[in-house]
Amino acid sequence: MSIVSIALNLILAGLLVGALLMGWKLNQRLKGLRASHTDFTRAVADLDAAAARAAQALAALRHATADAQGALDSRIEAAGRLVAELETVVESRVMPADRVPTPAADRARAEERRERPLFNRPEPTITPRSRARVDDDLFEPDDGPGRLRAINGGRS
Repeated sequence: MSIVSIALNLILAGLLVGALLMGWKLNQRLKGLRASHTDFTRAVADLDAAAARAAQALAALRHATADAQGALDSRIEAAGRLVAELETVVESRVMPADRVPTPAADRARAEERRERPLFNRPEPTITPRSRARVDDDLFEPDDGPGRLRAINGGRS
């Protein structure tokens, strides 16, 4: 064997080893691509299932809304009938002579209602310091015009 043939065989062996390394790297990348494709397929299937559940929930919500609308309509009709019945009862009621409303009696009842409080709740007291100190720090600078004070714990 000559030196040329040995050199060519070594070059060929080096190229073969390089091809093997490239094939191994390509195989690793293809495995990663297959794994990501499997994960993507799983994610699409999960998304499809979630969309189906959302569609079912919307259908159930529409059904519940229709039921509530029907119940509300029937209650409104019943309330209208009761109001009409109450109006006829009130209109047909004869008031005794001592209960006949007069302007003076109406004024006295209105004055009595105005004087009587609805709730026995004390009036809220407003202190001069009802805002948070941070508001003062941020919106009312006292270091000069256009300059804010530093907030405790913040960066200077």
